[in-house]
Amino acid sequence: MVQCTDAAAFFGAMGCASALVFANLGASYGTAKAGVGVAHLGIMNASKIMRGIVPVVMAGILGIYGLIVAVIISSGITAGSYPNFAGYIHFGAGLSAGMASLAAGLAIGIVGDSSVRAYGKQDRIFVAMILMLIFAEALGLYGLIVALLMNGVAQNATKVGCGSE
Repeated sequence: MVQCTDAAAFFGAMGCASALVFANLGASYGTAKAGVGVAHLGIMNASKIMRGIVPVVMAGILGIYGLIVAVIISSGITAGSYPNFAGYIHFGAGLSAGMASLAAGLAIGIVGDSSVRAYGKQDRIFVAMILMLIFAEALGLYGLIVALLMNGVAQNATKVGCGSE
C-alpha cells in the first residue's frame, strides 16, 4: 500500500530548498573566488578582463541549475495525494543537484581564480583555463541530469496515488 503522510511534503520541500540553497552556495563561492582573480587580472592587464570573466559567468550558471530543479520539484508536490516515496525521491533529487553544483562551484572558484591570474601573465593558458572550467561545470550538470531522472521516478510514484497497492 502506498503511504501518504504529511512528512512526504516536508521531504519534497526540503529537496526543493536543498537544490536551491546548495547550488547558490556553489555559485556564490565560485563567483566570489573567481572574481578576486578577475580583480587581480584588472591590475595586471586590464585589456584581458572580458575574456577573464568567463569563470564568473560559469559559476553563475550553477545557481540556475538549482533554480530549475527547485521549480520542477515544487510543481510536483501536491496536497493530499503526495506519496512518501515521491517525497523521499524529491529530497534525493534536490540534494543531488544542490551538492553537485556546490562541488562544481568550489572547483570553478579555485580553478577560475588561479587560471585567470595565470592568464594575465601568459595568453596561452586561456584554452586550458576554458577546458578546466568546462569539466568543473560538468559536475553541476551531472547533478542536474540525475535530479531530472529522479523527478521522473517521483512523478510515476505520484500517478499511482495514495492508498492503492
